[in-house]
Amino acid sequence: MARVLIELPAQFVFSTEVPIYITHINKAQHLDNAALIALLSEARVRFFRSLGYDELDVDGVGIVVADMALQYKSEAFHGETLVFEMTPDDFNKYGCDLVWRASDKATGREVARGKTGILFFDYAARRPAPVPQGFLARTASTPA
Repeated sequence: MARVLIELPAQFVFSTEVPIYITHINKAQHLDNAALIALLSEARVRFFRSLGYDELDVDGVGIVVADMALQYKSEAFHGETLVFEMTPDDFNKYGCDLVWRASDKATGREVARGKTGILFFDYAARRPAPVPQGFLARTASTPA
């Protein structure tokens, strides 16, 4: 199987800090795979809230996580705080990728990077919806 390689953008439009709790740690004493996804989900919710949105209401439509790819760079441990940086990229008619990086706040050590495929979705009609123009405008002008 080919290795997953994620290219990062030159800059990110959003950043948030999320602490690693003991419940995020596995038997190997480092951040659990599933816990990283949960922390990433928290960061994604905060990203949308920073734009004034809820994941179920982005200018009248919701979002669906369509796919995800990630690449681990180092371990993370209980007591560390991860800085998640994220930005939308690679737009198509119905969505985009949210490209992200997670780093340890204290050292700057990169822990993981990845991208989450976001599909905008009209839950009332049960079908994909075009990317909202307001979302495009807000993410184009949002500083990190």
